[in-house]
Amino acid sequence: MSSLLNQIKKRRLALGFKQTDMQERVGIMRQVYQRLESKGNPRLTTLELVATGLNSEIMLVPLDKVAAVQALLEDSSGGQLESAMKIESLEDDPWNDILDNDEFDS
Repeated sequence: MSSLLNQIKKRRLALGFKQTDMQERVGIMRQVYQRLESKGNPRLTTLELVATGLNSEIMLVPLDKVAAVQALLEDSSGGQLESAMKIESLEDDPWNDILDNDEFDS
């Protein structure tokens, strides 16, 4: 389970979210989310909510395919995965394009 909790934390950090951001994204109070990351044992429905809040999906990977999936996710050649994650986090910004920058020009 700790591996999954580490993955959740790494994904949250990769998206630039704080634990307090999860309350707005998922409806889980910071203290509850902090306990989830540190001690674990969440319900499956809670894991599904957290995955949704992190723009992710929980899936089972057959043991004989784990190394291939990890290699694909960790492949940094060209940085395509990392740049896709950055673009994804910008697109999910609820405040993106709400304020017109022209209002602040003097």
